[in-house]
Amino acid sequence: MGNIWGTRLKAAIFGESHGAAIGVTLSGLPPGFEIDMDAVRREMARRAPGGSPLATARGESDDVEILSGLFEGKTAGTPLCAVIRNRDARPGDYGRYVVRPGHADLPVYRKYGGYADYRGGGHSSGRLTAPLVFAGAVAKQMLRGVSIGARIYRLGGISDADAEPERVVEASALEFPVVDADAARRMKDAILKAKAGRDSVGGVIECAALGVPAGWGDPFFNSIESAVSGMMFSIPAVKGIEFGDGFALADMTGLAANDQMRAEDGVIHFMSNHNGGINGGISNGQPLVFRVAVRPTPTVGAEQSTVDLSKMETVTASFGGRHDPCVVPRAVPVVEAGLALCLLDFFLGGWKK
Repeated sequence: MGNIWGTRLKAAIFGESHGAAIGVTLSGLPPGFEIDMDAVRREMARRAPGGSPLATARGESDDVEILSGLFEGKTAGTPLCAVIRNRDARPGDYGRYVVRPGHADLPVYRKYGGYADYRGGGHSSGRLTAPLVFAGAVAKQMLRGVSIGARIYRLGGISDADAEPERVVEASALEFPVVDADAARRMKDAILKAKAGRDSVGGVIECAALGVPAGWGDPFFNSIESAVSGMMFSIPAVKGIEFGDGFALADMTGLAANDQMRAEDGVIHFMSNHNGGINGGISNGQPLVFRVAVRPTPTVGAEQSTVDLSKMETVTASFGGRHDPCVVPRAVPVVEAGLALCLLDFFLGGWKK
């Protein structure tokens, strides 16, 4: 099933954007772990809509209701099921047959024969990243000794300042997670300009994990790159990923791309981190670093050419609803959550060094 992920840890998401609720079931969590619900709420608030002119006006609090798997505040070892009620749905904003360019409307219609919930993208909506953030919030707490954070690396063609992984993790705590304040101001202006022009902008998110020991990940099909890439491409709007220096490595020599090492007092020290903390699909003890490309929000107010499936005719249409002029800021905690789930999956496989 396409909505189930994981090997040792299993996550299954459910629900639709404008249905009654969305949620996630986590199987494989160890028993006896006390979940800090205040920390969960802080993570959910980072992604929740309706709190800024830079985001959608949809007003969802994203309160999490745990239905099972938690007993007296601790994990029971049985599946942990959490639900998030949709309290500000407006299904009437969407039509069934005039498909939105750039969205999953057409392929979903074709795949499910027109029976799938089409409202706001249904099960394919970015709204389904809310339960993913809950799952990641739990995973972050279980990954003691590992710190995960992300920042906006580029947005609307505007780049943030260079930053070490430690600074990236620190920046994730900011309301608008950017290292350089001037870059943050210009990025916000770019979002508002796109919004005023009934358009949208995309960007790049950089994510880092500190404290990951050497030895996590498996060669080939379950490498860290394979697992993280699969998770990242499960996030709507993500269209590319690179680890370490990524595509820039293709223009480097082998000598320049290698992360040389030295030994000091019985400890190995790396002299660079061009490969993002991963060699052979396995963590090498350095910070894990990767970046994902996030496309502009496909729903825009400007008129576009599309197709009316009921008549199989070309039509010109503009689309309403409440949508982000840029999903990048709200996607930052989603990327962190996805990485946390991947790392917890490897951790539960026995690499508890």
